[in-house]
Amino acid sequence: MKRIAILTSSRADYGIYLPLLKTIKEDPFFELKIIAFGTHLSLYHGYTINQILNDGFEVSYQIESMLTDDSPNAISTAMALTSLKFADFWKDHHHDFDLVFCLGDRYEMFAAVSAGIPFNIPFAHLHGGEKTLGAIDNIFRHAITLASKYHFVSCKEHSERVAELTESKANIFDIGALGLDNLTSLTLLSKEDFYIKFGVDLNQPTILATIHPETVSPEMNRIYIEELASTLLELKNYQVIITLPNADISGFIIRNRLLQLPQESDNRILCFENLGSQAYFTAMKFCSFMLGNTSSGIIEAASFGKWVVNLGNRQKGRKQSLNCFNVPFNKSMIVQSVAEIENKPVYSGKNIYYKGNAAIIICSILKRLL
Repeated sequence: MKRIAILTSSRADYGIYLPLLKTIKEDPFFELKIIAFGTHLSLYHGYTINQILNDGFEVSYQIESMLTDDSPNAISTAMALTSLKFADFWKDHHHDFDLVFCLGDRYEMFAAVSAGIPFNIPFAHLHGGEKTLGAIDNIFRHAITLASKYHFVSCKEHSERVAELTESKANIFDIGALGLDNLTSLTLLSKEDFYIKFGVDLNQPTILATIHPETVSPEMNRIYIEELASTLLELKNYQVIITLPNADISGFIIRNRLLQLPQESDNRILCFENLGSQAYFTAMKFCSFMLGNTSSGIIEAASFGKWVVNLGNRQKGRKQSLNCFNVPFNKSMIVQSVAEIENKPVYSGKNIYYKGNAAIIICSILKRLL
């Protein structure tokens, strides 16, 4: 039995990991160990470790290291604290795992991985080789790639970038986007069940929105969120479901302004800390279109036939399908894009990230490698 650990720091990476967690848990070849940290253990961000437990998984380790502030100093301090906590964790557990999965580009994931480098922890990185020029996460992602032994990437272009970064073509596997396995393995809610659970009628024209700060230019976020708030208040033909941002530099500026919108819109605009994977994909399935700057608009939306108004530079450089309208934080241009979408049929093109059965493929590769 091979001991596989999963580093999960937020609702975002957990939703992507979910198909892999299920596949590893059900395979007697593996023993699953979940290491939860970051915003999973933050009451302010919804204490999303409960979502992991409610899905039937055991959390083997919990490591607390988050601060409540979002200034550059607070983020830097949280990185240092996370690294310090994981230095002790790896000291005690570096012989306990045959492989440790890490995902994406978050600063807390970078801190956990960097602390494991002196212990020669065998990391396997998901979603390496991607590029997001509007976020400092771009730096963290490439650093995690360099610290990892195995690489499971989402398309051929990203495998080439990983090979360039690592100066080797070894141990790079193009398996598509793992999170898209949820489309076949996750039972979505009906509109009626969604209404019972959240009080939102998905029979109404709906915008699904997620807005994160641009961490490369944090001084602009106050301007960006005011422009977006004004736009959402003007789009009165739609109800808006907003999922609040993760912990990032200037995240409070975004979050606090969004939380004012329900009252300003007579609850036509609604904010949720965390819908969970099942409800989030349900909202994506039934919404009219998506709006914001989240990676789910780039990676998952095309598989639901959804058009996306992708705002600003946070996702700039990330490879896209043909369902995205790339628009600056400009009210008139956003409204114009919405008008174009209203005159289009459902998106029926290809999702460049979908290959299918990514979790099964990953596990079959691991059986050869370990």
